[in-house]
Amino acid sequence: MFIIEGNIGAGKSTFLQTIQKKMPALDVVFEPVHQWHKQGTGHSLLAEFYKDPQRWAYTLETFAMVCRVQEHLKEQENPNLMRIMERSIFSGHYCFAKNDYVNGYMTELEWQVYQQWFDFLLNKKCKLPQGFIYLRTEPTVAHARIAKRARTGEDAISLDYITQIHERHEEFLMHRKGLAPKIAAVPVLVLDGNDAIEDKEYASKLIQKVHTFMQNIVSLQPQMQLRENSL
Repeated sequence: MFIIEGNIGAGKSTFLQTIQKKMPALDVVFEPVHQWHKQGTGHSLLAEFYKDPQRWAYTLETFAMVCRVQEHLKEQENPNLMRIMERSIFSGHYCFAKNDYVNGYMTELEWQVYQQWFDFLLNKKCKLPQGFIYLRTEPTVAHARIAKRARTGEDAISLDYITQIHERHEEFLMHRKGLAPKIAAVPVLVLDGNDAIEDKEYASKLIQKVHTFMQNIVSLQPQMQLRENSL
């Protein structure tokens, strides 16, 4: 599988919708955001987090990890190599949960417990993706898009928070800072998400880059498998 990553408001869902229309042979799996928007109590974990991050960071990130792992385990069994998932346990850890810890929203103990779960899942359950697709968008652009779409629970997202999450994505996907070695070895395609993804001509250029990136990696798959089997 391939995973598209990027900040809140980067344009991931819009871009994936376009890919789905233009390339129906590709399987597209959208992020299950609705699962942490509203629980049985009617409360939105996202809204609670934005109002009181210190109280809700560990709860939100743990639940988000559970949702993402469920999707990941299901999709990694799919024989179709040409498929894209929106976000992952990797950005959940290296971008969102790490940012909570850096800001003091998670205690040292909560961060250690979260990391133990992540390490277990990475080493025992979840296979690595074939590649990451990073929709790289400036924080001011992403923040303006968030305001424009006006999703429930997102009205409290500040530009400062979006800037922090952008910095975490840069560390994760551009500088490969603090990553487990096998994650750092996963190829990354970087796309400029600052221009309007809705623009058909621009979106087509990005989709062609995505298709070429995926095809090149998938074509190497038999050789990589042979090499692994000979070790």
